Amino acid sequence: MPTAQNPPQKKIVIFASGNGSNAENIIKYFHSKGTARVVAVFSNNRTAKVLRRAHDHEVKALHFDREALYETDEVLNLLKDMNPDLIVLAGFLWIFPTKILKRFPNKVINIHPALLPKYGGKGMYGMNVHKAIHEQKEVETGISIHYVNDKYDEGKMIFQATTSIKPQDTVEDIAEKIHQLEQDHFPEVIEKLLFPSENA
Repeated sequence: MPTAQNPPQKKIVIFASGNGSNAENIIKYFHSKGTARVVAVFSNNRTAKVLRRAHDHEVKALHFDREALYETDEVLNLLKDMNPDLIVLAGFLWIFPTKILKRFPNKVINIHPALLPKYGGKGMYGMNVHKAIHEQKEVETGISIHYVNDKYDEGKMIFQATTSIKPQDTVEDIAEKIHQLEQDHFPEVIEKLLFPSENA
């Protein structure tokens, strides 16, 4: 029974399209904290490893198609039932529907593997981003965590972290540096958004 000393856990829903290492990291982080929990992982990819990761941690794993997300209210109604405190896009490759953004204002965030506004927009995800950064011989890169709006990678910025790129770094080296930043910072940023008074 929740009390003032023991308030109810905040609820997180994650959307992901692929491997799910960020999703798993978030699940484990809040499982150890006990202050919030991931109640469901949604994926548009039936074979995405993220669904297996969620299942392994006894988190509800749900697959949906374009019709369920865009043409009907199937996904929206599931989210209404869950009533999450925060919706986290962690490697989710489809543009997020306006109807869900309107129902959950300022409750949908995304992580991008570059320092926005550079290297953002449609098609700029995962290794595509790291390859572009490598080709342009950038000396630094990083992650951007931002609120989601109805355009790719253009929502209000919440947090950025940077890492340097050495001349000899490969695309894979850059990807590993970004992965480490994501693992280090994403759960903590989520926690600060869920519990702003405790992190003031």
